[in-house]
Amino acid sequence: MCYGVWGFAPLAYLPLKAIDAGALEIMAHRSVWALLWTTGLVILTKQLPEALSYFAKPKLALMLLLSSVMIAINWGVFVWAVTNQHTMETSLGYYLNPLINMAVGAAFFRERLDIYGKIAIGMAVVGVGVQALALGHIPYIGLTIALSFAAYGIIRKQLVVTALGGLFVECVFLFVPSIIYLWWFEATGQGHFFDAPSNAFWFFVTGPVTVLPLALFSFVARRLALSTMGFIQFIAPTISFCIGLFQGELFTPLRALSFAFIWGGALIFAFGAWRRFRAIKATS
Repeated sequence: MCYGVWGFAPLAYLPLKAIDAGALEIMAHRSVWALLWTTGLVILTKQLPEALSYFAKPKLALMLLLSSVMIAINWGVFVWAVTNQHTMETSLGYYLNPLINMAVGAAFFRERLDIYGKIAIGMAVVGVGVQALALGHIPYIGLTIALSFAAYGIIRKQLVVTALGGLFVECVFLFVPSIIYLWWFEATGQGHFFDAPSNAFWFFVTGPVTVLPLALFSFVARRLALSTMGFIQFIAPTISFCIGLFQGELFTPLRALSFAFIWGGALIFAFGAWRRFRAIKATS
């Protein structure tokens, strides 16, 4: 369910594109509705007191502010790409994400790379290079999505916060500039929220589309085997890739070759994760 919602997320933004809502307006609404949904979830799970306590710790709050900037970049680029016919490039970013995380783990956290990890990262590098040739420029959309989420993961990895509590604080930080922007946007007659009930509905949908996958992920991450997680995380970008393909986005033979390298690296990554899990299980 988690990766299914993430994969089909572009479909929630296409109706907003049809009413000429810009990426910045969608992003602002996404932040506002995400806070309301996150607040409901932290109340439901009785985590609100702990989440509020994070604001009383200046260093922790500052780090969560930084992580909120990273996730805002990730969300913003994703929304812009989906609403400007670059959905395939978002899928490239999310295929690259676990491979970049693996490289970051080796570079910054002294995590050991096995042969499968090295091959997977090497194939990803080649895939990005071929993608650059196919597009005629560096695939900045995919790389920004992957790198911003990797940076977000690095920050959150070092913080002692719950998944939902941390997300709640991040959404609070994003809420303030978003609500100010939306107030100004509507006051100047440029907004689309009040134009029709269907518009309001699709803006509202951006909240659960943002929060529910993260809540589901935090629930199952401790309950599923690493090998299973390593495999199913590629469901989301595969769905997004298919959406971009059916939308008629350009898919040349050279671009197909680049994705072949990325997919190959992803499969090797998943196989390596499965091997590591089997080895751990055998010794336990």
